[in-house]
Amino acid sequence: MRDLETLLDEAATVHGHLCPGQVLGVRMAMAGCRALGIDEPRGSKRLLVYVEIDRCAADAIGSVTGCRLGKRTLKHVDYGKLAATFVDTVTGRAVRVTALEEARKQAPAYASHVSGDRHAIQTAAYAVMPDEKLLTVQEVKLIVPGEDLPGPPVSRVRCAVCGEGVNDRREVRDNGQVLCRACAGEAYYELV
Repeated sequence: MRDLETLLDEAATVHGHLCPGQVLGVRMAMAGCRALGIDEPRGSKRLLVYVEIDRCAADAIGSVTGCRLGKRTLKHVDYGKLAATFVDTVTGRAVRVTALEEARKQAPAYASHVSGDRHAIQTAAYAVMPDEKLLTVQEVKLIVPGEDLPGPPVSRVRCAVCGEGVNDRREVRDNGQVLCRACAGEAYYELV
């Protein structure tokens, strides 16, 4: 795997700036891949990553791993947590990496040379803190359904109400009808 400085530069380019969340995301991705024995995750569909937050760290994790929503190798589960699960689809092993809350309080001790706001201090500190002070890495069991794996859709149906196509078993079946989630009452939008 490339060195931390290179990965931070690449993540900052993708995200638009370097911040504490970017450093955490890069470190999380490095730790997750290292725990699975994956030296170079980019360019392979071997790695799946479930990110639990839609903030800066998610961009950094995608940058380091090469995982993307469009490649079906990056999944977002909105738990609002600074955590991600890394899955090796070849071995079936999975690890969940979380950022430790205590790291925020410990950051000044690792960046005493930095003056500025807490973001500047955290950004510098998170780059040098030992993994065990910054992250937890736990082996987890995860069964990835076939419809969530990379590759072509495993199914496609048409919603009986709106007529739109629904891929990969994301439909809802109600009283014998096949519905998209929106027509089944789960819409995040409202038609005007």
